Amino acid sequence: MESLKYVIDYGIIGVLLFMSVISFALFLERRSTFKKIKLEKFRHKKELEMELTKGLYVIATVGSNAPYVGLLGTVLGIMLTFYQIGETGLADTAKIMQGLALALKATAVGLMVAIPNIVMYNYLLRKVKEILSSFEIKQGEE
Repeated sequence: MESLKYVIDYGIIGVLLFMSVISFALFLERRSTFKKIKLEKFRHKKELEMELTKGLYVIATVGSNAPYVGLLGTVLGIMLTFYQIGETGLADTAKIMQGLALALKATAVGLMVAIPNIVMYNYLLRKVKEILSSFEIKQGEE
């Protein structure tokens, strides 16, 4: 049963960290792309918009689903704690509290992943709107 605790703990936290690394790398790539974009290269607004929004759904997905992945870890941890209590037949308060505290750490990590991802997504979305507005202004000048 002890090995299951490590699988739940490190598996869930590992998935969350993996999600975080992927989305942060994508954030850096998109930010770099936005800085280098040449508006003259695009003829239509939709073409530019497609280029700008490429991959943003990944950041949004991580931001919205990380709390649920963390919650899954918490639920599994609580189930494991109750199973251990039922298996031993002892209601040792210290053990119960320790198990519940460890289970809640998955939710905390999920929130620590989600919050920056939502900020990154909103930042990039704002940049997309700014670039599209610049494109429209340039189109109007021609």
